[in-house]
Amino acid sequence: MRRVLAAGAAGVAAVAIAVAGCTHGSQSSPKAGKSAAATGGTGLGVAEAGQGGVRWHDCTPGNARLLCGSLQVPLDYARPAGRKITLALQEVPATAPASKRLGVLLFNPGGPGAPGTGWPSYIAHYPGLGAVAARYDIVGFDTRGVGASRPELTCDPSFFARERPNYIPANAAAEQVLIDRAKMYAADCEKRFGWLLPYMTTVNIARDMDRIRAALGQRQVNYFGISYGTYIGQVYATLFPHRVHRMVLDSTVDPAGAWYADNIAQDYAFQGRLDAFFAWVAKYNSLYHMGTTAAQVKKSWYEVRNRLITHPILDPGGPNIGPSEYDDTFLQGGYLNSLWPALAAADATYLRSGSTGDMLSDYRYFGVQNENEFAVYNAVECADVAWPRSWAYWNSDTRKVYAKAPYLAWDNAWFNAACAFWPVHGPARPMRIGAPGLPGILMLQGTLDAATPYAGAQVAHRMLPTARMVVVVGGGNHGQSLEDPPNTCVNGYLVRYLLTGALPTRPGLVNATCPALPDPVPSG
Repeated sequence: MRRVLAAGAAGVAAVAIAVAGCTHGSQSSPKAGKSAAATGGTGLGVAEAGQGGVRWHDCTPGNARLLCGSLQVPLDYARPAGRKITLALQEVPATAPASKRLGVLLFNPGGPGAPGTGWPSYIAHYPGLGAVAARYDIVGFDTRGVGASRPELTCDPSFFARERPNYIPANAAAEQVLIDRAKMYAADCEKRFGWLLPYMTTVNIARDMDRIRAALGQRQVNYFGISYGTYIGQVYATLFPHRVHRMVLDSTVDPAGAWYADNIAQDYAFQGRLDAFFAWVAKYNSLYHMGTTAAQVKKSWYEVRNRLITHPILDPGGPNIGPSEYDDTFLQGGYLNSLWPALAAADATYLRSGSTGDMLSDYRYFGVQNENEFAVYNAVECADVAWPRSWAYWNSDTRKVYAKAPYLAWDNAWFNAACAFWPVHGPARPMRIGAPGLPGILMLQGTLDAATPYAGAQVAHRMLPTARMVVVVGGGNHGQSLEDPPNTCVNGYLVRYLLTGALPTRPGLVNATCPALPDPVPSG
């Protein structure tokens, strides 16, 4: 999974889905270092639910239905009586009579690093989910190290405050600058939070989720995860199969590729989404004047990028917009097609007149990176599983990808590069997903999703034989269930499952299909 789109909390018009970054198992021997924390225990039982429970309080003026709370959990589950950390939670309580309620629905939007607080109100007011909000207490939580949870993991608060070097290195010296930047970030994380880093794993996040379940007095979990949130769900289901009641996995992570191989798969998939964007812009050449073919639009797009190498857009309120900031902004169009008109208009205006206003607006809304989310992203993925420790290996792989899928190849490499130098060494292989005794699980997946590609989602499907997948044919958005506008077909399966447990009955790896939402139509 890659990075985080602007948060889609209540009151924000655009649905924002957070994504996670990716890797491949180490091809070189890791150096000596701290190992990712061993995790013991099987979670709290129902009898313990009242111990250390969540204390809720109204937290939004004028909205007594929105509650905030916190919960202490062990830093190290091998030492549950030892040092504690604090998780932040939000809840929108169910409104139906007690006899009609279905318990708690935990939600995670992805990342690693995306806050889950802010989402319960959004989900409760999302079109078509009223019956779900009536019968479930919807609870979002900031995973360990994230947002309002404490401690909040930050390694270098100024890391994104400066214009970044061009992701595509012009020569060996330029590449070394970026290598040194990644090394420094890893060192800063160790210096500031070395005590926390060994425990920043998905396994521990899943165990935290089980503590939340117990603290809320729930015998079993109802869970809804998107993107990296689906990997939390997979890990939870593997550790606690009998604790799962209902589980929705939307845009599913390939667990076998965590995390290096998953990143490389993303590179190819995002190239497909950028090419689709170029073709879409060409359809509206009368509006954008960037070319009548995808190839011509691509040439125009790279003209903008190349211009920014030598003449970045000056932004007095933040970092200047150079080629890397430009890439970060346009990457969001690979997650949501609905962003295409705004992105195309900014490019077109800049090319025609040199006006930078739209470019600045798009970057500030779509492209700005949050250092806390970046820190947690690295901490979790670098500790979950071993990464290659030879930069020559990374360089070779990235150049191979760049030859066929240049758009994201170097960008994704640098976004994850700190893992080559991380002080924590994860296990040699990703966790094997799956366990006996799981109930039916609902999976939602677009065939053209770039952040969690379709083939990888089907790997997870095979590892979870009780799962049933609704496939959005031609769906290029990341996240199928909370789209704007809503996909009523997808949401129909979601609501039926959450209210009744009903799943598609067609056998095989495609258990039901839904049409994708149409591409956007520019208003200009």
